[in-house]
Amino acid sequence: MLTSRQRSILSSLASKECVVQTMGKYGPTEAFAAKLDELLSHHELVKVKFLDYKDEKKEIAEKLAASTGAELVRIIGNNAIFYRQNPDPEHRRIQLDA
Repeated sequence: MLTSRQRSILSSLASKECVVQTMGKYGPTEAFAAKLDELLSHHELVKVKFLDYKDEKKEIAEKLAASTGAELVRIIGNNAIFYRQNPDPEHRRIQLDA
């Protein structure tokens, strides 16, 4: 569980240096969830931009977070920010203090 301070740090990082994946007309398919899982493994912080399904973005984002084992950091506008810490300490790109 992320603290509000950690969420603030991650949101700040997401605005500057974050991989962006767009969700279009096909929606939250298994392939999309697999791609998000892969991006989280490599980058830890991923922003998903909703081009469609904007009315359902909160529910979709929560399901994607649960299916990938990630934390939903924040939803800002039509963007959802996801974070999952790399299990290997040597490959972590983002250091969050407790």
